[in-house]
Amino acid sequence: MDREVVLEARNVTKTFPGVVANKDVNLKLHRGEVLALLGENGAGKTTLMNILYGLYHQDSGEMLVRGEAVRISSPSESIRRGIGMVHQHFMLVPVFTVAENIMLGAETVKGLSLDSATVRKRITELSEEYNLNVDPDAYVKDLSVGQQQRVEIIKALYRKADILILDEPTAVLTPQEADQLFAVIRTLKAQGTSVIFISHKLKEVLAISDRIMVLRRGQVVGETSPEGATERSLAEMMVGRSVLLEVDKAPAQPGAVVLNIHDICVNDDRGQQVVNNVSLEVRAGEIVGIAGVQGNGQTELIEAITGLRPTKSGKVVIGGQDLTNAVPRKITEAGTAHVPEDRQEDGLVLSYSIADNMVLNTYYLAPFAHGVVLDEAKIRENADELVKKFDVRTPSAVVPVGNLSGGNKQKVIIARELSRPVKLVIASQPTRGVDVGSIEFIHKTIVAERDRGAAVLVISAELDEIMSLADRIAVMYHGEVVAIVPGDQATREDLGLLMAGAKLEGVGT
Repeated sequence: MDREVVLEARNVTKTFPGVVANKDVNLKLHRGEVLALLGENGAGKTTLMNILYGLYHQDSGEMLVRGEAVRISSPSESIRRGIGMVHQHFMLVPVFTVAENIMLGAETVKGLSLDSATVRKRITELSEEYNLNVDPDAYVKDLSVGQQQRVEIIKALYRKADILILDEPTAVLTPQEADQLFAVIRTLKAQGTSVIFISHKLKEVLAISDRIMVLRRGQVVGETSPEGATERSLAEMMVGRSVLLEVDKAPAQPGAVVLNIHDICVNDDRGQQVVNNVSLEVRAGEIVGIAGVQGNGQTELIEAITGLRPTKSGKVVIGGQDLTNAVPRKITEAGTAHVPEDRQEDGLVLSYSIADNMVLNTYYLAPFAHGVVLDEAKIRENADELVKKFDVRTPSAVVPVGNLSGGNKQKVIIARELSRPVKLVIASQPTRGVDVGSIEFIHKTIVAERDRGAAVLVISAELDEIMSLADRIAVMYHGEVVAIVPGDQATREDLGLLMAGAKLEGVGT
């Protein structure tokens, strides 16, 4: 006998001005099943899930929950029906504690007061049960991106959802954290929880799913099982063409030193030193990758180099200029491109148009300005050209950038930063939440910058990405560079051990 269908979409269509996000989509989710949903950025995956979660309403078609036709009017109604969602971009209040965020909308009271003690106790239990390591009393603004993702996962578990939508849940997790999440999913599945797993990471989809459905330009184009699929076949279903999954690059031809970091020490937001006497050189014509488990100082190091965080001691020299503690504009004008780790917070102004975001760091320069007067026509012309060149999926460049999917937001940043002549490219998590076709494009663009003579520094939680792109790999552990390994000599095993703090004879410098 077939398992119970707990969630169903029938001929669901949803349009926005100039865009058909979903067209006649049919989907079934069974009890205790992990259904993977694949598709390029802008394929309609998140729109469909937002309909299920009550954030949008379909224009036509119907949704059924446990056989009952429903029109979910709000997330609170979705939660009451046992549907939980972990969003790709966090739904957290930075100035609240972890406990306050998790209880928000599902408050526990004792008499006339909030029962914070009970909530903190339950969070601690969930944290320990699933090895998520979250402090209920920590403020969200003080947490790393990976820690904030854990809070989102605990928030869904706290509400006891038996239908769980995970929208790119591992996009900000290290491989070890992703493995922990998979253990959580398998436990939930065994208990009868049904999971929709949205991811661009094809290895993860093959490892965790029972069934795989692929969307392309808003329509279902195929369904398969992990047993009947490969990474390559899934990529071709998503994109509609053959996709190069490996980085194709010639050996590096390193030139003069462009970035010289000497004995850098940096504090975090709590005033604790998290970068300890780091020294590193990046030369023209090479890609240096920084590998490490998130939370080992990489974020703070890059923020110090790019002027987003003060340097406690040491020097940052770019192109021969001492730019220690310089403001971001001066660092940009020295020929630095920066793709930030958190695109929402540091990379974009979400309420601004795509066109305005494309010139955030050059709007005051010709041809975009004449004195204090902006040339809107030139700004729009620039945006139209970059939207086409970088394949940003949007009906128009005047659309607010906040309306784009996560991967298309990333492409706006990549377009802005790499469409001007630069000497140094700093890319933090450059393909986080990006589909395979866009990953291929971004990797080619980064390699092209190297081959053009730029120095490139890449920071990624994806070890495969670091190993594919980097000519040299610096491993960070507890705020220190513990080894620098030639890219062609690096192995996953050695790097994993170095990232965990092991000291290896004859590996790295």
